[in-house]
Amino acid sequence: MAASRNFIGENEPKLLMDEENNDDDDDYSPAAKKSKFDRFPLNSYEVGAVVGVFFVFSSGLFCIYITMPANEYGNIKLPRTVSDLRFLKDNLSTYARNHPAQFILGYCSTYIFMQTFMIPGTIFLSLLAGALFGVVQGILLVVLNATAGASSCFFLSKLIGRPLISWLWPEKLRFFQAEIAKRRDKLLNYMLFLRITPTLPNLFINLASPIVDIPFHIFFFATLIGLIPASYIAVRAGLALGDLKSVKDLYDFKTLSVLFLIGFVSIVPTLLKRKKIYE
Repeated sequence: MAASRNFIGENEPKLLMDEENNDDDDDYSPAAKKSKFDRFPLNSYEVGAVVGVFFVFSSGLFCIYITMPANEYGNIKLPRTVSDLRFLKDNLSTYARNHPAQFILGYCSTYIFMQTFMIPGTIFLSLLAGALFGVVQGILLVVLNATAGASSCFFLSKLIGRPLISWLWPEKLRFFQAEIAKRRDKLLNYMLFLRITPTLPNLFINLASPIVDIPFHIFFFATLIGLIPASYIAVRAGLALGDLKSVKDLYDFKTLSVLFLIGFVSIVPTLLKRKKIYE
């Protein structure tokens, strides 16, 4: 009996380890990975909050839409190609001249709505601003709307963004958090660099900023100032819409080099301060 007990006792740790290893293997199995990825990160309260905000924005857009002349209804659609944009510009130019207040209200509401809910296509609205309003008015419209939309996205992410962004971009979020932690003393300069250059997508910056505790005033001013160069490029391209073949033509090597040069200038104070610390 004693020998039997010893035999069982000696093998218990091995059995437990085998069970734990099996559990680990289950966690890393393809089926487990799939179930973890498919698990939606938002609870019912958070989904309800998003739907409620979306409904409020959508209701405002619908009210603007129904106040437009009936003959304009068929000409309104979000452009997805440069050809769509040319068609939209040709059909809306008369309406924009005859009803400037209504048109600008509709334009601003659409731009902010798309920025808030991360709907692709705001680059076409930036081009449209240049085509219809020229450089100065176009840049003002684009920068102010992009900043307002990014701010709305910031607060929406503060409400429900943490589980969503941790689900979509966990590694990128950890990298961003580490970079922000290293640059707390010159955070505005670093955020300006990110806004001016395409180092990180603006969508990711909008969502991740409240998660990594970037103060809103820094986020706001970095967005307002940092989006000016890219907005200028898009608005200028909108003036020559007939010559533009694709949105990709906006950001060639020369344009990207200029953006990175401007971005480098924005982080020079950070580099100089770091040099003094090391000295």
